[in-house]
Amino acid sequence: MSRSEICENLRNLRFVTLLFVVPLAASAQMLAPSAVPSATPASEEETIVPTFETQKLARTYILDVPSPRGQITDRNGVPLAQNRLSYNLAINFPTPLDFSDAQALSFVREKLDKAEKLIGRTLRISDQAILRHYRNRGIMPLEIAQNLSQSEYEEVKDDLPSGMIVRPIYVRVYPNGKLAGQVIGYTGKTGRNPDGIVDNHETLWPETEGREGLEQTFNEMLTGKHGEYKLTFDKDGRKTSEKLITPPEPGYNVVTTLDLHLQELAEKALEAKAKRGAIVIVDPNNGDILALASWPTYDPNLFVPSISAEQLKALQDDPDIPLLPRAYRSSYPPGSTFKIAVGIAALESAAVSPDDRFDCVPAIQIGNVTFHNWKKGARGALNFVQALTESCDTWFYQVGIKTGAEPIVDWALKLGFGAKCGIPLRGEAEGRVPNDEYMKATHGRRLLNGDIANLSIGQGDVQVTPLQMAQAMGIVATGGTFYQTRLVQQVQTFDNEIVTAYQVRAKRTLNLSSQTMDELRTGMVDVVNGAGGTAHQASLDNVEVAGKTGTAQWGPKNKERTAAWFGGFLPADQPQYAFAALYEGEVGSKVHGGSTAAPMIADIFKEIYKGQKSVIARGRPAREEPEVRRAEPVEEDESD
Repeated sequence: MSRSEICENLRNLRFVTLLFVVPLAASAQMLAPSAVPSATPASEEETIVPTFETQKLARTYILDVPSPRGQITDRNGVPLAQNRLSYNLAINFPTPLDFSDAQALSFVREKLDKAEKLIGRTLRISDQAILRHYRNRGIMPLEIAQNLSQSEYEEVKDDLPSGMIVRPIYVRVYPNGKLAGQVIGYTGKTGRNPDGIVDNHETLWPETEGREGLEQTFNEMLTGKHGEYKLTFDKDGRKTSEKLITPPEPGYNVVTTLDLHLQELAEKALEAKAKRGAIVIVDPNNGDILALASWPTYDPNLFVPSISAEQLKALQDDPDIPLLPRAYRSSYPPGSTFKIAVGIAALESAAVSPDDRFDCVPAIQIGNVTFHNWKKGARGALNFVQALTESCDTWFYQVGIKTGAEPIVDWALKLGFGAKCGIPLRGEAEGRVPNDEYMKATHGRRLLNGDIANLSIGQGDVQVTPLQMAQAMGIVATGGTFYQTRLVQQVQTFDNEIVTAYQVRAKRTLNLSSQTMDELRTGMVDVVNGAGGTAHQASLDNVEVAGKTGTAQWGPKNKERTAAWFGGFLPADQPQYAFAALYEGEVGSKVHGGSTAAPMIADIFKEIYKGQKSVIARGRPAREEPEVRRAEPVEEDESD
């Protein structure tokens, strides 16, 4: 909604308010509750008479005028959540309020019958509800139909029967449907419609509050400030004045870091290629989250003006859990993507040098357990870049044990694993990097060599969220600068005055050596573009992608699922995007990061770099290769 539209709607508030309070002008008599209808003949029914106390309370009312809720936008100002005018059909009772119960019911039933014929739908309201409203708040309109469709509104607006009004109110609308729905969240009514005696500072129509996502976190800022409408009556119930004494102030607008186009591409890739999964894309140069996508998702418009019990149950009972934002609220074993952290720990601690070679054998014995490579054949002696490119498990078992648990845990934490990223959304998962304290509390032992071997290929007790993975890839992309991840740029008034700004902030610098960075970058580029790389399906013609695949199993025995990962950044030489893609497999399925997660990233960035000339430089220094190199793409499977 533009600024001019918001201003126009604010001007309409007076019109809205007048429509709402017209019935108050005729009578200020507040009614005491009468008996429930009985079998007494209508002629003998007691006439409802206002008491002295209710007359006294009825002389002046200050009623609150709800304000328009602020917008939520993407980084370019494209609305993600805004408002629209909705119309409710209501009945006005004639004044003074001297109907008997039977007369009140007859009056309403007659209006209901006319309304049903006008709008073409059945309207249900109980006798008890009608009488309760008439007794307690008969000077207020009785709503009989909410959220009229455009066709229904067109039918009634110019042909309203006597005693009926159309009341315009603001309702929330999400113009992009499901897109970014789990990030935006949704709103719900703050309570049921009042049915007691009218109170001062009662709102003219029910308000909504944020229940999930950014709507919930920034609810107070989005809500704005009430206006006040004053109505004054003399002792006989005649209105002496009415005026808007304080205009409502619209809620503030929340400007996110999301790029709606990237978010759309990410969700389309997930919908096309994954039954369940997540994709996160960040700007490595400032920590901005450009896309935070989970699949499946839901349309927050389902909650406007309220969701039915059947619809809510269908969402809650869906086995694919569309209400779960997997991108930040679920954590998974990272598989071989964690070899980035292990490689940094090994090189930075000088446990190994770039040219040190270890045999990539089909299996090794650690204690009394045999640990396998995902690939059955022997690959010979490999250096770090070769081992990362081919994702050799047995190489990393050996190097992980040689490096030791402490440097691996330390560097994993420095990369942001095992801690919340700090985005303003509730329920963010912390993930887990197991250390000796955790192992003693959980398994009754410290980290042993077998545990370190598991940790070295991202399995065992380590857990990572897709958001954490994208954050870590962003740190690697910048050469070690750890920016605070940012989902909201600023909060501002509808006049674009900044209320709160969330600045770009570098949390720390990891001081990675240039040699370690060169090794990492070369290995990650080769993962995508090299002869033995595991992510050939992420390769693009006009931009060089650097990345790492991963495949890991999690869940209870006999119900294990596979998490297939691809994390990285691009362009490799001057990164503009860092990313993580997660494909959540079915129970018992065999999926791999290279064949399921990597293609989703390719789909997104093919579109982003569409039409750009090739900028890939293939002139990296030649390296000694192992005796046998596979020229075709390979898929890793670390399920062993």
